[in-house]
Amino acid sequence: MTEPSRPVVVLVGPMGAGKSTVAALLAERLGVAARDTDTDVESAAGRSISDIFVDSGETHFRSLERDAVAAALVSHDGVLSLGGGAVLDEVTRELLAGHRVVFLRVGLGEAVKRVGLGAGRPLLFGNVRAQIKATLEARAPIYESVATIVVDTDETSPDDVAARILEAIS
Repeated sequence: MTEPSRPVVVLVGPMGAGKSTVAALLAERLGVAARDTDTDVESAAGRSISDIFVDSGETHFRSLERDAVAAALVSHDGVLSLGGGAVLDEVTRELLAGHRVVFLRVGLGEAVKRVGLGAGRPLLFGNVRAQIKATLEARAPIYESVATIVVDTDETSPDDVAARILEAIS
């Protein structure tokens, strides 16, 4: 019986941290595939995350997300990027135990610059800066609790972030 595949590294962090961009760069450098659970959810549902939120609600989306993360953790052997809110789920946090998890930490100012006005981001209705601030404050301790490595991304290029991760996992 063969062991299930395990990601080389799992990236977590809030919107604007650069998870998808860094995952692609890191995967290229490691010679493995990159996978994003947000993309998995959209593919499985046949619609965008924004549409899932609007049509079916956040609870339904989180259920789809939990399933996508669980499947990816046992089937993907490359770099895995999780959606920003995936770690809110207790089951997901338990599943991350034993994996190499990198928290891409980003500050408020940098996150706001990167996210812009939040187009296509269902949790950013109204005051974008206030929403991002609240999200960062609420989730930072959760990201830290699942992380085995923390990399600050403020004023750092995605290439440099990928290089820091490579150094940390070597």
